[in-house]
Amino acid sequence: MSGQIRTKAKLHKRYPLFSLLIYNGTTILHFLLGGLGIIYGYNLSTLSFAFGILYLVFAFGEMYVLMPLKVCPSCVYYRMAGGLCISGLNVVSRKIAHAQSAEVFPKRSKGLLCPNNLYMFSLAAPIVALIPALLLHFSLLLLIVFLALVILMIVRIFVIFPKIACVHCYAKFLCPQADQMGVREL
Repeated sequence: MSGQIRTKAKLHKRYPLFSLLIYNGTTILHFLLGGLGIIYGYNLSTLSFAFGILYLVFAFGEMYVLMPLKVCPSCVYYRMAGGLCISGLNVVSRKIAHAQSAEVFPKRSKGLLCPNNLYMFSLAAPIVALIPALLLHFSLLLLIVFLALVILMIVRIFVIFPKIACVHCYAKFLCPQADQMGVREL
């Protein structure tokens, strides 16, 4: 496969453990801070607990259940012997889902409720939800959580995706996001 692909960046058949830890660590931290921020930001009320828990279930479900069921089965890492993608979810997907054609992979970003939009929503939702909370119930702790979420989002978009994850990914030649980020030729 690598003989047919010309790229400047080294493609990872198996992402290094450090990359997986960065990717999943920032994802999990983002989701947890988002859920706790929603709960704390709206005065620890019953409704804030409900929305915080609902957000956590949605975010973790979208990333760690929906992705392995809907996106991973059509990814090149699903079929790559010994392959390990940046999230490691291809390993999970092989155990819970049937392989799909690689032609399905670009469809991950098609439609309003596509997996990519749901993923980005799960990252952006707590940031948006905390803006009114900051106005209504300002606290230094809430501001710190909000800023941490914004920083995590910026780091994900400008460092993790283009420099750690997507640039080294074998799927970048089919992935619409890799094309949008301009990492296919790197």
